[in-house]
Amino acid sequence: MTVAVKFLGSLRNIVGKDKINLAIQHPLKLEDFIKTIIEKWPALKTVLPDSELGYLKTYSLIFVNGKEVSVLNGLDTILKDGDEVVFIPVLHGG
Repeated sequence: MTVAVKFLGSLRNIVGKDKINLAIQHPLKLEDFIKTIIEKWPALKTVLPDSELGYLKTYSLIFVNGKEVSVLNGLDTILKDGDEVVFIPVLHGG
């Protein structure tokens, strides 16, 4: 099973690629998928949601198959073979 992952903006610089395919063994919660990504690229921990800390960071938007995860099941969204996850950094400033 494979999930396509796109990294936009500054996230692309951290990963070194704009698109990757990651193998998963079975349908997987987005939360666990993000943990796998952070294991591969620890620098993403500062911008991706961290459920261990008990809150969702607002430094990035996450889309699964073209829908923002807040309209799905958030981090409980189940990923399956052929899904596409897109991470978009959010810029703040004044």
